Amino acid sequence: MGRRVLIVVDMLEDFVRPSGGLYCGPGAAAIVPVIREKIGEVLCEGGSVIFICDSHDPDDAEFARFPSHCVRNTPGAGIIAPLRDACGDRDGVFIVEKTRYSGFFGTELDVILRRLNPSVIEVVGVCTNICVLYTVEELCNRDYSVKVYRDGVASFDNDAAAWALNQMERVLGAQVV
Repeated sequence: MGRRVLIVVDMLEDFVRPSGGLYCGPGAAAIVPVIREKIGEVLCEGGSVIFICDSHDPDDAEFARFPSHCVRNTPGAGIIAPLRDACGDRDGVFIVEKTRYSGFFGTELDVILRRLNPSVIEVVGVCTNICVLYTVEELCNRDYSVKVYRDGVASFDNDAAAWALNQMERVLGAQVV
């Protein structure tokens, strides 16, 4: 059996800070303590933390649907300090930059996960109904055991987030706790 892996989705300045390019609302800041705690637990047990990070070119096609956000090499694309600091210089921390909703599209996430061989993949972050949902969908379709922390995810749209959590649990088979 592999080790515990925590995937932290898009806990970036542009999503979490009110001045960010695509602020997810006050719920994004509210989940930070839960995520910090999970990071500490996983790393103390010798597990791994994978930060999935939006990282767009300045002219990304996504900006036709959403305001400009998380432009590569800008402060808005940075992991928020409380979570970055929770990791320190520990081993087992990975950063995966993505350009689409899923953490798998055009990234090395699949390779990293196969190498880690996790017994369970725990998921937290924003936005519940967009990047969290599409990453969880691909995890479940790859037959990983997935646990999503209800108090560790947030969105700017609470109704859509509730729908997404329901889909993750009832359709995809993820454990929502």
